[in-house]
Amino acid sequence: MMFKGLPARRRARRAEQGERGAAPGSRLGWLDALRGIAALAVAAHHFEIMRLIPNGDTIAARFDLGFYGVIAFFIVSGYIIPASLERRGDVRAFWIGRIFRIYPALIVTMLLAEFVLPPDYQVLTFDGYGHDKLWLAGNGLMLSDMLGVVNALGISWTLTYEMLFYFFVSSLFTVAWHRRTTPIAVTAAGIALTLGVWIPSYSLTHTLAELNHLVAAAVLVVVTGVACMISGNAALARMGGLLLGGFGVLLVFTNGRTPAYETFTILATMFAGTVVYRAQHGQIERIEAWLSVGFVVAAGAMVGWMYNRDEMARATATFTWPAWTNAYLAAWASFGLFLLLRNRRLPRVLTWLGAVSFSVYLLHWPVKKFLLWQLGWDSNHYYNKLAAMPFVERWSWVAGYVAVLLAVCWVVYRLVEVPFQNLGRTLTRAMNRRRPPQPLEQPAPVAAPPVIPAAHASTAPEPVLAGTSAAPSPGGRGKSG
Repeated sequence: MMFKGLPARRRARRAEQGERGAAPGSRLGWLDALRGIAALAVAAHHFEIMRLIPNGDTIAARFDLGFYGVIAFFIVSGYIIPASLERRGDVRAFWIGRIFRIYPALIVTMLLAEFVLPPDYQVLTFDGYGHDKLWLAGNGLMLSDMLGVVNALGISWTLTYEMLFYFFVSSLFTVAWHRRTTPIAVTAAGIALTLGVWIPSYSLTHTLAELNHLVAAAVLVVVTGVACMISGNAALARMGGLLLGGFGVLLVFTNGRTPAYETFTILATMFAGTVVYRAQHGQIERIEAWLSVGFVVAAGAMVGWMYNRDEMARATATFTWPAWTNAYLAAWASFGLFLLLRNRRLPRVLTWLGAVSFSVYLLHWPVKKFLLWQLGWDSNHYYNKLAAMPFVERWSWVAGYVAVLLAVCWVVYRLVEVPFQNLGRTLTRAMNRRRPPQPLEQPAPVAAPPVIPAAHASTAPEPVLAGTSAAPSPGGRGKSG
């Protein structure tokens, strides 16, 4: 009996340590470093870096550098986004923070591409089936990959999964189910593994009329849901959570652009990142985390081998099953390595790169096209020109591209990202002063123990400890990203 409470006490100690180590404003340098490497990997992939090295085509067929970077991004988001929500403790601050974190940089990137790049070097895709409003609405909601709308940028398909993840984690938070991420991760991985090619794609948008209806419904649902989330009213926040979460589930089961095995693998990966966070901070048992994350990783590797072949592979981010599987495993291996290094001081250049990683992700394609335009090089076959250069000259051009890219991203980070993030915090504080958010979960009241006369103290029942009957706090503090 003396050992019965040990697991609970160990979880409590780890949770306490996690709270102390996650003070507001703390930086997760190891996550920043991984984010920065992931952003550079995607940029290198789109710069056709594999074509510039010996046997690069053979390597690319077995390892997709872009998919590696994208999966690493998704793992990091899965780890840090729920932590950010729970640190704030309310969905209003979370959604305002997300809006001011993503949209300003995305809008500036699109404006720069539109007004700086000439038509022959354009990176924006305006084919909204001849309807600009559909294109604008689908991309404005960051749900283009689930609505049948053409992505504004080639890389913006990943933002759809980020938005869906925001839907799901905030929805779970509003009903106090946010700690139940282990079964969600395992279930999503199981769906990818067993139903990966059976769940239909674009089943709601066969015609232009159906596309119009779905996009119009999406605008109403998302705007209403987010408005409810930032209202500060607990009942409205729960309603908004039901709207957004339910709509997200509908889309992933009916109208994804890519095969279901990719969609559900991505979602499982993000929730598995959350599982790691929960285990690290003592919210779940380590054995539970090991088993569930192990299943997700194994399933993600297997779906590549099982499904990502031939015509199906052409519908995903990779073109062969080894490229998928090896990149997926490498992303998890990188995350595990940096997790082990989390208490070590990393080079400042890596953490700096993490700070500008979102701008790198958005701007690497427009910057590449701008440089090619200025040089007068063919936009589609420039790598042949580079490959024909002497080794030093070739890699000098590559280094120049990276230098220009990082300089531009630093400017956008300082002049756009940071000011708008500060503006979002200011707006949140102003709204909280005007209308403080209601707590989404009220602890059950605990009756005070009766006063027992000293003479009868030995026969008195043991008093209930304060808080033992209370529901778990929705705002368990975690580190913010």
